[in-house]
Amino acid sequence: MPHVLYRLRFAKLARQFTLPLLAALAPALVGVPLMLWQAERELNWQTQESFDFALRKVESIFDYAEAATHRVRYLVSAPCKSAVFALRQQSMATPFVRSLNLVSDGQIYCTSLQGTGRYPERSQNYSAGRLRLMAGNQVTPQRAVLVFRLPTPGGSVLAGIDSQYVINVLQLAERDLTLKLQIGDYQLSSDGTVSPVPWDANGTSAERVSSQYPFRLRATLAPGSLWHTLEGYFLPILGLLILCGALMFWLMLKRRSPAEELERALRDGEFVPYYQPFVDADTDRWNGAEVLVRWRHPGEGIIPPDQFIPLAESSGMIVPLTQALMHRVANELTSRLAELPHGFHIGFNLSAAHCHDWRLLDDCQRFLDTFPPGRITLVLELTEREPFRATPHTFRLFERLREMGILIALDDFGTGSVGLDYLRHFRVDYLKVDRSYVAMADEDILSRHLLDNIIDLAKRLTLTLIAEGVETEAQADYLGGHGVRYLQGYLYARPAPLRDMLARLKTPPSRAASESHGACPDLS
Repeated sequence: MPHVLYRLRFAKLARQFTLPLLAALAPALVGVPLMLWQAERELNWQTQESFDFALRKVESIFDYAEAATHRVRYLVSAPCKSAVFALRQQSMATPFVRSLNLVSDGQIYCTSLQGTGRYPERSQNYSAGRLRLMAGNQVTPQRAVLVFRLPTPGGSVLAGIDSQYVINVLQLAERDLTLKLQIGDYQLSSDGTVSPVPWDANGTSAERVSSQYPFRLRATLAPGSLWHTLEGYFLPILGLLILCGALMFWLMLKRRSPAEELERALRDGEFVPYYQPFVDADTDRWNGAEVLVRWRHPGEGIIPPDQFIPLAESSGMIVPLTQALMHRVANELTSRLAELPHGFHIGFNLSAAHCHDWRLLDDCQRFLDTFPPGRITLVLELTEREPFRATPHTFRLFERLREMGILIALDDFGTGSVGLDYLRHFRVDYLKVDRSYVAMADEDILSRHLLDNIIDLAKRLTLTLIAEGVETEAQADYLGGHGVRYLQGYLYARPAPLRDMLARLKTPPSRAASESHGACPDLS
């Protein structure tokens, strides 16, 4: 269940049970801080021990790479035909080194794996001009590669190191930690993935910088690590505390459920609409907006929908929540209607629970009756969280909606298993391409094939496409150039209250895409 709902429930119950709870936990209030202090000392010692082990092993790997590059540096500028045998002999004889490469005039012209070649070295991508971490290359595109660089008067020598050796070191050293090797702006995890280093250091409990090579080790406590330490040293005491806590938890749980907290919030009008507009790629004009619900809690602030929508659906509250949202949107738009383009699209998410009876028709009609005819175009977006059943009632319901001039969109297309079934059974007007496929516009050609297939399917079915999660200009250009009509995402506007969205609509949908990293060249 959503953790926010538990926090809200506990906040109220704490006021009712403060004195009994303090009396029951008085011994624990004294003992727990001492146990935590001792457990933290133990974790700190384990962290330093892991750092020492991993640092020694990783530096040893780079020592071998450095030694190998020194042994063949005299070959720089020599013809590849005469140098390649020595490169292969040295790479096979040196532990951890997978390949040796010669560089002259900024070009990799000879490799121990492929012989003569011509690849850009791009020395600026090396940390301190010596180390580089890559997500993959031509030889192992799915496995990370580390490269050691030795500058020489005539160029440089590169030693390719298989990341599996470093991954093994990280896995052996981790224990209750999550260790990552950072080189420059990228980091290698113990599962073999390479990712950019976050701009902030939140979650990093400690780090160790190598004094010999330009890399550092970053450690994060694994989930439950403090509990594992407490379990090992203070299990009997913890058992008593857990028993006491479980009893109090059971008593509090009986008083109020998370669903009741949702009902209270609905009665108090705490669910508010946020609007995320989308752009017509053909005209570069604002065309409509999707309505997204937020919980404006008086004590917790704005709560995102993933914290309460699943519970609303499972508890049967999604329908009254949507009804309240549509009513609120209608009231908000009525007073600001002159600031919206004629026929402005307003979209609401729809789940299968909305289609169990005919109330949806009444809700939509009340919404449309609020505005002059044709002034607002209502769009219902079908979600895949709970499948829509193809029944005679559902078919008739959708026919009535279309007769009312309401448009149907298939939301998050491609993320679930029922999207194609919807296309077979229901007439829809729009396909909303999920953000995971939109992101592929920035990726390699193979990934873009999946996106192209969705675009091609929509064209064959004469459906209009809306792309969600557009964040870069490259994505927008690719999607617009391939026939995607509408674009929605942070590149244009974030979800916001009505007044902020209207202020955004007064200006053209200019882009503010963030700068993206270029692709890494292949190295053997």
